[in-house]
Amino acid sequence: MFSRLRSVMTRAFTPLGALLLRLGVTPDAVTVVGTLGVVVSALWLFPTGHLFAGTMAIMVFAFSDVLDGNMARQRGTSGPWGGFLDSTLDRIADGAVFAGLVLYFWTQDASWAPWGLGAATACLVLGGVVSYARAKAESIGCTASVGIAERADRLVASLVAAGLVGLGVTPVLLVVVLALLAVASLVTVVQRMATVRRQLTAAGARAEAGPQGEQGGPGEPGAPGEPGSGQGSHT
Repeated sequence: MFSRLRSVMTRAFTPLGALLLRLGVTPDAVTVVGTLGVVVSALWLFPTGHLFAGTMAIMVFAFSDVLDGNMARQRGTSGPWGGFLDSTLDRIADGAVFAGLVLYFWTQDASWAPWGLGAATACLVLGGVVSYARAKAESIGCTASVGIAERADRLVASLVAAGLVGLGVTPVLLVVVLALLAVASLVTVVQRMATVRRQLTAAGARAEAGPQGEQGGPGEPGAPGEPGSGQGSHT
């Protein structure tokens, strides 16, 4: 669902991206400004109890995540640096959102506040682990894009819940949503670990089978059960 929404927003932002490029604004500048906007909004408005205003401000600045990529493609400068910068600043923005919610619960004097504080902290920590697991997997030649709690899912769910609380819905809703997101994030981490382990195990088996199959003796090279087949040896 979110991928389709992102596609629609990309097309909608094309004219704005073209205008900014004509004005000399770079995609990197949009990325940085958008991240700063999210960070300031989350760490200023959420802790002071302005959950709805904070949600609206964060959502506006979060659109830069679509706009900068659109501008880079129009400019023909899409590349590793832009992707690296965008991903790195996304982690900062996500951390700021959940840190702002941690501070919000910290300032509340209610029976549900400690539960919310724990859930928001768990989301903050596990969200970073989810992203790290995928990045580390890719660095060792694996893929780990699986999981029930992708970044967009976590961010949208938490912001929707925070916005509703800001409109007067019981804060318990936000506590429950964050608790569910923490559990989903933990499940996602386990899913990614299991996926990477399967990939590495399969790659190791192929690497081991390859040299063994080439170690032929005087007869047919690599014939099963015959000398030179390499069965039971490890190289």
